[in-house]
Amino acid sequence: MQLDSAQLTALAQILRLGSFDAAAAALGVTPSAISQRVKALEDRVGATLVLRGQPCTGTPMGQRLAKHAEDVALLEAQALGASDTTAPPRLRLAVPADVLATWLIPALAQVPEMLFDLMIDDQDTSADWLRRGEVSAAVTGQARAAPGCDVLALGALRYHATASPAYVERWFADGVTAEALVRAPMLTFNRKDQLQGRWLMQKTGQRLTPPSHHLPSSHGFVAAAREGLGWGMNPAPLVAEDMEKGRLVSLDDALPLDVPLYLQVARIMAPALAPLTAAIRAAAREALVQETR
Repeated sequence: MQLDSAQLTALAQILRLGSFDAAAAALGVTPSAISQRVKALEDRVGATLVLRGQPCTGTPMGQRLAKHAEDVALLEAQALGASDTTAPPRLRLAVPADVLATWLIPALAQVPEMLFDLMIDDQDTSADWLRRGEVSAAVTGQARAAPGCDVLALGALRYHATASPAYVERWFADGVTAEALVRAPMLTFNRKDQLQGRWLMQKTGQRLTPPSHHLPSSHGFVAAAREGLGWGMNPAPLVAEDMEKGRLVSLDDALPLDVPLYLQVARIMAPALAPLTAAIRAAAREALVQETR
């Protein structure tokens, strides 16, 4: 099925900007023209693509077609070269929050000719975005390639089980034991976060279920540990200064948790994403542990 590029571009702009009016302004046409293009595209594919609202959102097919339009723009930019007169191509990339908070931003900054639309998800599930066809690349904890993707090992992000000294004194006065850990309040990023559970299993050999706060912010996670709200697994780069100055302490110096990370890239997009891939790999060599525990 041959799809009209102007119609696809209109769809992508609506879903990116959230309204028909904003898409019309971005493309220099009237809102009526945008509506006509989307209506024609919906008639062509036989499905609703945009859910009208504040903001407008895409149906699953609408989201896939919008990503297709962005992928075509990336491939065209790679084939034709950069131009000062055209908007930079846009990439949808799924990344874990801790990766974004610790080492990814400098890599993205090395590719100024590209715009990024980042989908934040847990390292254990970020590759699912690739399987659904919603992104073109993902930094993930999964070594098994999603269909149609290449996988590159990046190294491991090291985590420490950390808490404030006052928290340790209150909850672990007699040692960091299974009995104490099952009672001590814990920090959890969200319901997908398994890092604390993995560390507890390594530490105690048991599946413990301590009381837990849900706190979906990498920097907020560190702040919460520092203030004594709970203990949690924090990335080494984010807590190095706090640990050096004694604001945070490790619950077990001999038991960090190294989480392997991989870059998965849709094979068809690999040539267009080669500069970004090189920048990510270079940043990972500097920031990540290259030999995992």
